[in-house]
Formats: sequence, structure tokens, C-alpha cells
Amino acid sequence: MGAKKAERDFEFNAFMTGAWPRLMRTAFLLAGDRYLAEDLAQTALERTYAAWGRVTRADEPYAYVRRILINEHARRFRRKPPERLVTAVPEQVGPDGFAQLDDRAALVAALGTLPPGQRQAVVLRYWEDLSESQAAAAMGCSVGTVKSQASKGIAKLRELSSLNTRTSIGGAA
Repeated sequence: MGAKKAERDFEFNAFMTGAWPRLMRTAFLLAGDRYLAEDLAQTALERTYAAWGRVTRADEPYAYVRRILINEHARRFRRKPPERLVTAVPEQVGPDGFAQLDDRAALVAALGTLPPGQRQAVVLRYWEDLSESQAAAAMGCSVGTVKSQASKGIAKLRELSSLNTRTSIGGAA
């Protein structure tokens, strides 16, 4: 029994290590706060470990974990909306430089103004690049709801004057 648990722990650790950066990015975009994102990602991984047998049998284990993350996000903000949604963009500057980092910071701040359902739809469709049916499965709703929530969210983001015209929102420049 000890060898089986050790193998399970090794598999989970390998999965967790590979999934952590992507899970954190999604959690950050949903929560708008680095520390809330860490809490969401850790909670998702705790629940993943508890259901590891089901996760490994799933066609796409990351999709299973992403669904746990989204459910946890929805559960938390259904009870009490956060007082302060966006604190800062993670401290990383890639090859795109500081100008694009400023655009991203404005976009992340704008995401913080959206209701949770719209924010989830926009993040899943445009950051995670999921199809409408994949986003619907991740959110636990219909494809029509994803279309509606994403459309409303993109429309609200386009209305915000704080967004730079260089920032591309939902495929529009």
C-alpha cells in the first residue's frame, strides 16, 4: 500500500508542478489579486488531490482542475464579493517590454470591474483560448450563457476609457 501511495503522490506532484503556472494565471485573472489567486489555486489542487483517481481517468486532467478552480471562485464570490479586486499584475516583464505590461495591467484592472460570470467567460474564451463549448463545460453552463456573458463582458471592457487603444479586447484593436 505504501508503494501505491508513493506512486500516486509522485504522479500528483508531477502534474501539480506542470499545471501550477497556468492555474495561477487563470486564478489571477479570475480573482484579480495575487494572494486570492494563490488561495484559489491551492484549494483547487487540494480538491484535485482528494479526487486524484477521477482526475487521472479524465480525458483532460487540466480541464478537470480548471473546473474545480472556477467552481471555487464562483463559490467564494457568491457568498461575499471581494472588497478590493485588483492589487497588481505579477512582477514579470517578458520580451514584449513595459508598454505591453502597462496595457496588461490596465486590462487586468478592467477585468476586475466585471461581474464574476462575465469575467470567467472572458478569461476562459480569450486568455485560456477555449472554445465556447469548452468554456461552457468549465463554467458548468450552456454555450448560450458563455456567448452572452462573454459578449456582455467584452462590451463593458470596450466602453472603459481606461483601456488603451493598443490593447486588443476580444479580437478588436
